Amino acid sequence: MKLAIIGLLLSLGVASAVDGVIVARRADADFKLTADPDTPQWKDVKGVLAVNDAFGHRVPGHKTVIKARWTAKNLYILFICPYEELYLRPGPPDTAHETRELWEWDVAEMFIGSNFNHINRYHEFQVSPRGEFVDLDINSNKLDGDHDMQWNSGYKVKARIDRGKKIWYGEMKIPLASIDDRPVVAGNEFRVNFYRMQGPKPDRKQIAWRPTNNHTYHIPESFGRLILED
Repeated sequence: MKLAIIGLLLSLGVASAVDGVIVARRADADFKLTADPDTPQWKDVKGVLAVNDAFGHRVPGHKTVIKARWTAKNLYILFICPYEELYLRPGPPDTAHETRELWEWDVAEMFIGSNFNHINRYHEFQVSPRGEFVDLDINSNKLDGDHDMQWNSGYKVKARIDRGKKIWYGEMKIPLASIDDRPVVAGNEFRVNFYRMQGPKPDRKQIAWRPTNNHTYHIPESFGRLILED
């Protein structure tokens, strides 16, 4: 009954506001990353919206859509990110290796955890408009960027910029075994939040799906839920 209600709310586009839930729809098979919301894998998938900053204040012009899918092996996330101006890391992008401090430039992020007893333990995944990436193993009680970066999930990303529409797209493919040791079945739940960083300091825009009411995003008490559904 719970999943049926969530599915109905998502079809109406209001589940993010009512429940803090994003549903990941099952895909029949793994698929190639394209960062294209019009592909068959994404076109009819309902998403959730991130429209406010970390304190719940509206951020005009940056209404971000997040969609999710899953297979027996992988979790897929798609970010659709309108922007005013891009703020990119100087130099050519490195899409083969992790980029240190990627969060200092434009980026979309997912924080996700499967441990409901120790909510301070979770993983962080980032993708930039040019396909740079970093994944981290987080203990929010003891953040350590160098140590956290030693963990590697084996995830893949794809990004694309549509400068005509002023939208960039970021897609992630995350091995579920890297973030959860349970059998992969419909009904599995994760604790999750989604964020964006856009533009340079001091006028940087920050967009959060679930407000943290704090200048840091590392507030696991604010996370919503991601549910695997058929």
